[in-house]
Amino acid sequence: MANSTLTKQRSEARRSSVALKSAMAVTGAILVLFLIAHMYGNLNVFAGQETFDNYSHHLRELGEPMLPHEGFLWIMRVALLAAILIHIYSAVVLSIRARKARPVRYVKHKSVQQTYASRTMRWGGVIIALYVVFHVLHLTTNTIAPGGKSDSPYERLVNGFQPEYWYVTLVYVAAVILVGLHVRHGIWSACATLGLNREGRRRTINAIAIAIAAVITVGFLLPPFSVLLGLVG
Repeated sequence: MANSTLTKQRSEARRSSVALKSAMAVTGAILVLFLIAHMYGNLNVFAGQETFDNYSHHLRELGEPMLPHEGFLWIMRVALLAAILIHIYSAVVLSIRARKARPVRYVKHKSVQQTYASRTMRWGGVIIALYVVFHVLHLTTNTIAPGGKSDSPYERLVNGFQPEYWYVTLVYVAAVILVGLHVRHGIWSACATLGLNREGRRRTINAIAIAIAAVITVGFLLPPFSVLLGLVG
């Protein structure tokens, strides 16, 4: 009877872990799609102030009159916040379970079995979450305003990445690189959860993961470096 109960508990735990991993995969995919869309929006800065500000303005009017002013943005924000919270919750629970299941850490071959990206996933995620708060206060709410406050999204971006505020650019670059590592490993893990990275597909999936992460990383780094070098402004 005891063995039957234990087997049942283990089976339920496995099912629960699979559900959490699936939740991480789905929410991760939502966040990656948002990153790509956000990156596209940022690249509008190269078209000039009028285009960039109009893009930002149209986002607030999207869905009108079916939706109220900024209605689409608030729906997106709530959905993204829900995805982030589910993603973090799943990651924390899975991490705790992994530690309980393997109380003694394996040292031998650890550096071979784990990539740099996988080792930085946990703290990288925490740092990214903290940076998102800073990013919103800087470029969305205009609460933190290096270079001066402005009603123009274009001017806020250009003001914030001026050479005298190099530390803002440094923080941004560090966060974006962590995002790239997170995306690369996240895509690989999501494919593993969904059973896609079988033998013969692993190199292809790894190449796709690296390519997507590289595009996102470079795409987000182009605007601040262009401002820093005087190419935009």
